[in-house]
Amino acid sequence: GVWVRLLVSNFYAADVAFEMSILMGLIGGRTGGVLAGAAVSIPSLFHGEWLSVALNVLAGFVGGVCRDAAHSPEDIWSFSPFMDLSIYRWLKRVLRNPFRMDWQITFFLVIVVLQFLRMEVARQFPGRLFTLDSTSWAVQAAIYATVAACVAIPLKVWNVNRIELKLQEQERLLLQARLDALQSQVNPHFLFNTLNSVSSLVRFQPETARDVVLKLSKILRTLLSRHDAFVSVRDEIAFIDDYVDIEVVRFGDKLRFEKSVDEDCLDVIIPSMLLQPLVENSIKHGITPRIEGGTIWLRGNLLPNDRLHLEIEDNGVGMEESRKQHPGASTKIGMANIEQRLRVLYGEDATMTVTEGQDGTGTRIVIDVPSLYSTGNLNDSAATMVYAIRSTTRS
Repeated sequence: GVWVRLLVSNFYAADVAFEMSILMGLIGGRTGGVLAGAAVSIPSLFHGEWLSVALNVLAGFVGGVCRDAAHSPEDIWSFSPFMDLSIYRWLKRVLRNPFRMDWQITFFLVIVVLQFLRMEVARQFPGRLFTLDSTSWAVQAAIYATVAACVAIPLKVWNVNRIELKLQEQERLLLQARLDALQSQVNPHFLFNTLNSVSSLVRFQPETARDVVLKLSKILRTLLSRHDAFVSVRDEIAFIDDYVDIEVVRFGDKLRFEKSVDEDCLDVIIPSMLLQPLVENSIKHGITPRIEGGTIWLRGNLLPNDRLHLEIEDNGVGMEESRKQHPGASTKIGMANIEQRLRVLYGEDATMTVTEGQDGTGTRIVIDVPSLYSTGNLNDSAATMVYAIRSTTRS
């Protein structure tokens, strides 16, 4: 801007070095303001305006002092170009507390004093310092207002960007908290049911109970060491295998578990503990009430549109009979939790459907989600993965 003002005649508006020096001091502190004021004055030195260095350095230093004088670093972003409103609020505060210093008004007065000093020095040393000036009081008032606006408007623009970044960060933290809360619901629920299985074996089958405890310790070790919001299908199935092994010990031949998962599905990333609660529900609400027991099928394959298709099906008593025996169960942890997690993570791009067999027995749960693959460590934060999912699905 300084070079443009020097090379293009009568184009003075390009030179905002003085205002920028104040702004840099306000944002970067005294050192940043001094360095910026000195650097921006270099073109003026080649044109003989050597006093520009002193005035711009002083402006940057004073801007840094004003930053330090603010009650909070956040105050500097609230400086408004609409000084009439600020003055009105200032007058109201002064009437209530005449001894309280208002930083907004003080900073505005500092800018006015610096501009007054700049104009007076330019009058005393013509050609050694650039500034706009006029004999008309109206034009002078416009010059002072323009200097204040050149400092305030960039602050307002940048503050909008800061607020947007803060909102994004808050959204990420809120999303992480919701996921953590949903995840924490699953683990105690699973542990409670597994310990019930152990308690039924301790008295009459202690050796079997010992085996179950060992398997349970393996599962708990996995839960305690797992900090991922997402895991591969392979790891999720391995976790389910350990869980079903415990349940098979309790149910014996009444419980059968069959898997049919395509090899190309195993490396796809899904939310952790997505399938285990569904298998648990099938056992508890579908197979357990059935005298002759039943079978649970786990199926998985990739669809042509690059989506992952997962199914959990059982030939248990069905949903209606289960509701009679377990009133309100569907509103508890199980499927309600899974639906909520899918909604949080994938938005509208994931579906979960629950259907019952034509004869009123058996339940089939189908989950359809985008197929994603991890390019690195799975210890990425949940929110980072969520944004990856949503950006991937939008594109």
